[in-house]
Amino acid sequence: MAPGGFSRLPSGSVVVALTLPHPDAAGHGGTGTIRVLVHAANRQRALTRVRNLGFRSVRLTGNAEPPTPDEISAVLHHPDGMVWRRKEACDTDLWQPLSALRA
Repeated sequence: MAPGGFSRLPSGSVVVALTLPHPDAAGHGGTGTIRVLVHAANRQRALTRVRNLGFRSVRLTGNAEPPTPDEISAVLHHPDGMVWRRKEACDTDLWQPLSALRA
């Protein structure tokens, strides 16, 4: 279960925000985490998009860490609708496409 949350947009779609372990950190004994944002028609589709990239055990229960307005803007302006950056990153760090994380 990943800490995170979601925000429903006026169009009816949602932006889901998840905090996940960095894939490279698991193999190297690190503890890095990433913040993942996904724009989709509903929460289930957003989680499916993340699972299809290899994060198989992703579940979202509750709304403890919903996306901020800046995060929503970042994912809406990205063509893939899926972005990430390190959780510890400062606000000036750029969001990256989620597909590039698993490449």
